[in-house]
Amino acid sequence: GQVLELLRSVQKGSEDRKRSLGHLCWALRNKETQQKFVRLDGSIRTLIGLFTSSLADVRMQAGRCLHELSHSSDPAVAEACLPVTSYLLTYLSGHSIEFTELCLYTLGNLVVESEAVRKQLLPQGIIPVLVSCIQSPHEAVLEGLGYVLSQLLQAKEAPTEIIPLVLASALPQHMLRLVCSGLKAGIGAAVEFAWCLHYIICSQTANTALLSLGALPALTSVLLDLASEPPPDAAEGLELLVCPVLRCLSNLLAEDTGCEVQVQDERLLIAIFLILQSFLQQHPFIAQECLWLLNNLTAHEPFFCSALLSLDLLPALLHLLPCSQMATVLVLTVVCNIAAKGPAFCQRLHQQPALPLLLPTLTLPNPEAVGQCLELLHLLFLHCPEAAADFINQDGHRALEQHQSIPELQERAQALLDMVGQPLGSS
Repeated sequence: GQVLELLRSVQKGSEDRKRSLGHLCWALRNKETQQKFVRLDGSIRTLIGLFTSSLADVRMQAGRCLHELSHSSDPAVAEACLPVTSYLLTYLSGHSIEFTELCLYTLGNLVVESEAVRKQLLPQGIIPVLVSCIQSPHEAVLEGLGYVLSQLLQAKEAPTEIIPLVLASALPQHMLRLVCSGLKAGIGAAVEFAWCLHYIICSQTANTALLSLGALPALTSVLLDLASEPPPDAAEGLELLVCPVLRCLSNLLAEDTGCEVQVQDERLLIAIFLILQSFLQQHPFIAQECLWLLNNLTAHEPFFCSALLSLDLLPALLHLLPCSQMATVLVLTVVCNIAAKGPAFCQRLHQQPALPLLLPTLTLPNPEAVGQCLELLHLLFLHCPEAAADFINQDGHRALEQHQSIPELQERAQALLDMVGQPLGSS
């Protein structure tokens, strides 16, 4: 009854319409009220009537009511709002920043909850509308737009139905531009668009298109900028941008397109280690992101393996071994990438005393890390016999003997003991 009262008072068209809309807006924060409201005959029609009113303040209040409805996690509520989408799109080209922003977040919320809404927005021309919107000079509008786009790009049908349309538009180059200018302009929008690029890259349908737009050098330069912003005076929330930028670069490099050549720049390695140094204490999750990127840089590319050694970054890398279980495995994987490049690289690893730091990992209760460590020792012994001799002198065979009882490690441990000429069980 109370919900019907609210609807009637809004429909009356009295002087107090604005106040009635305010009451309605407040009531629509409640989940049950939302569900009751959309079931009432003519409720959405009435809101649309007010939303298209010639009075700006009535329009704004009706917009706030729709925004409250868009927060509902009930698909029935989102679908009741289907008739609103074309008006929301039209208003994105309006003059009021606050109103445009409200329409963007309402759209973004509806996109999350309803496939029917997404299916309707595409033929209604949401992509061209977003293209004109992304040229707005207003940070608030850009951030709202980034929110809508990131919701669209995460939809299950995105790879087949949405991403091709986005790629055929001017959106990707604008997204790259805004991510690159994030430190000077608005970090909020840059963060949204960096995640948008991440979702596009993860769909694995778009990388050639992004590479041809210069995504690799662009994102590399963002990382260099981020590394040269020295915290503690760095902008708050910088780690929120670092994370998706690292992921975008990692995933672009993960596909074997030989695009590492585009970023053959030692400064990229230095930037990664500076970022580690700046963010590790407060935001330990950054270590994993940096290590993924290092792994993808060193996997195929001797240039980065060589640079990592000649810039003397190996101690800093090995220093990350105890960060987390995942970090241990990734650090060892990066060192394996280097060792796999052959005798000259193994010689240098051995000269940089890596062995004393590796021995403790053999005793970890982390089979994945131990397995990776055995792989690394295998490469070192193969390419650099002095490493095997040193390993014995440092009592390494004792550490190997612990793994006699673990089936998946037993054979590999035995193979290494054979390589160093030590029978099992000898002390």
